[in-house]
Amino acid sequence: MNSDILNRLKSVVAEEEVISIIGNLVIISSHRGIENQETGVAKYIHNFFQKEGIDSELVHVADGRFNVIARLKGSGEGKSLLLTGHTDTVPPYDMDDPYCLKIKEGKLYGRGVVDMKGPLACMAYSLVAIKRANIKLNGDLLFAGVIDEEEKSLGTIDLIERGIKADAAIVGEPSNLDICVAHRGLEWFELQFIGKAVHGGNQDKGINAILKASNFIQRVEEKLMPKINMETHPLIGKSSMNYGTIMGGTQPSTVAGECTLKIDRRWVPGVKYSDVIKQYQSIIDELSNEDKDFTCYIKVMDESVMKEGYVHEAMETDVKHPIVSITRDMTEGVWGKSPEIIYIYIYI
Repeated sequence: MNSDILNRLKSVVAEEEVISIIGNLVIISSHRGIENQETGVAKYIHNFFQKEGIDSELVHVADGRFNVIARLKGSGEGKSLLLTGHTDTVPPYDMDDPYCLKIKEGKLYGRGVVDMKGPLACMAYSLVAIKRANIKLNGDLLFAGVIDEEEKSLGTIDLIERGIKADAAIVGEPSNLDICVAHRGLEWFELQFIGKAVHGGNQDKGINAILKASNFIQRVEEKLMPKINMETHPLIGKSSMNYGTIMGGTQPSTVAGECTLKIDRRWVPGVKYSDVIKQYQSIIDELSNEDKDFTCYIKVMDESVMKEGYVHEAMETDVKHPIVSITRDMTEGVWGKSPEIIYIYIYI
């Protein structure tokens, strides 16, 4: 970065002010169950931008919940960058005094400090610092604080459907200051196996749904798991599948009339959502053709359903993309160490 620009930025940045903004955001609870959930956070950020003379708007998304979107206009001669993050948090659970920012040994504590009111504050402050320093940009710099990341991503979907675009985006999820460029796709499936309940002493006249579920699992282990293990990515590694829960039957003396299996399926970039659906449906069809008593229905679990037309697809950014190298250089310049290129291995 040009030394003159860096010095101008340093002259308008105050660490205490950033910490104060983070604390003010932490005070505003924005988890599920709060009326209008994230709107208080959105209004605070919106007002912060307005006081600094930055174009900002509150955009209603759903149920009294608003995104906040701001923009610093460039000259039109450069590329645009979006800084974005979510304004909702998980509930406080058993945290002690969760809405009061605490500082211990140089670290900040409070609900949402890391995920992700701290990042939101820093990204919003970045726009303000550039405005205060009167730095002229070649391309537009956008900020979007979005709702509902912890549930169904309605805020980000709204950005997409409003046609808000940028040449690159930085999402402020915590990464230990490493650069995350990829994640697996994800879906939670529920498989319902239908049998026929009869008394256990007359089981030959029934159809045991637990047994049918067992047959499905064995076929998955035999034919699908080897394929899943062959789905690989140079950074992420392998795709995965987990049998999460299985429930069936009513009592030991009754042939199980129903059985429900729930699974977690994750896949690497290069594999498509439609491919994953076909993998399971082909096994269901195969077993149905072999056994007239085999009946199974597969669906996405209610907790995992997104707005129609949207799914949790795998994603990756080319490690040679300029946003990766620029972010690496800037991080190294500030922290004195080169960040690692990583992927998200845990989410939901």
